[in-house]
Amino acid sequence: MRLLQHKTEAYWFYRVLSLVYDRWVNPLFWTPAMRSTALAGAALDDRGLRTLDVGAGTGFTTEGIVERVDAACVTMLDQSPHQLSRARDKAILERCAKVLGDAESLPFPDGRFDRYVSAGSIEYWPDPERAVSEAYRVLRAGGRALIVGPVSPANPLLRRLAETWMLFPTEAQYRDWLTRAGFTEVELVTVAPSWYRSSRGPYGVAASGLKPVAGPSKPVRPPPRETLRAPLGGAARLRTAFRFAAGSLAGALFVPLAAVLALRDRWQRRRTA
Repeated sequence: MRLLQHKTEAYWFYRVLSLVYDRWVNPLFWTPAMRSTALAGAALDDRGLRTLDVGAGTGFTTEGIVERVDAACVTMLDQSPHQLSRARDKAILERCAKVLGDAESLPFPDGRFDRYVSAGSIEYWPDPERAVSEAYRVLRAGGRALIVGPVSPANPLLRRLAETWMLFPTEAQYRDWLTRAGFTEVELVTVAPSWYRSSRGPYGVAASGLKPVAGPSKPVRPPPRETLRAPLGGAARLRTAFRFAAGSLAGALFVPLAAVLALRDRWQRRRTA
């Protein structure tokens, strides 16, 4: 299990990251162009679609959703109250319902939604298969799920650093998790910021699938391995503090690397303009 692939560590990570997420982090790793490409897989083709955005955070992905779906039909869910508090400050998201909750144990009845979207959240799920099965459960028959996330880097050094930090699935895992949950018509579309130019493998994927029939996912997954914000004490508190510090450091190393590549991309675009 990666350093920040835990509910408690992720909670504290975003307690800090929420302060700078929209201004400094999001523009490097999850751009409007990537969002537009990814959301095509959700088939948001009706303003009245009941849509759930899981791991909604500060609402960047949700902003793309409400361009296609009426905000009153959109529910934002996140385990971080600090991220959701930022979303509440955005006028465009005012009419979206905002729920504090766990991707692996969604507080909604079966068949509640027409669309399920999750972008940039799978990296922190301790049990991604359970979260995908929950996506299946809360969708109606004929509903579609879209999960957007990173892919394991092809470069061995970057892969080792990335997998120290959080979950970077393979393309095969995305496809397998959706298929095992019961989704059909599973499709993967690659997404990447403009500065990413590696030919050795994709940066990230938008994986989508259709729920063909009503009912829960099969096989039914066991209960979550971790409880959201479980009380900590003694050695567990020290272990969490260490994991949070080490995981945050590993993650922070990606920011200057991305910034340098983004500046290079901008400079090269100006030269050719």
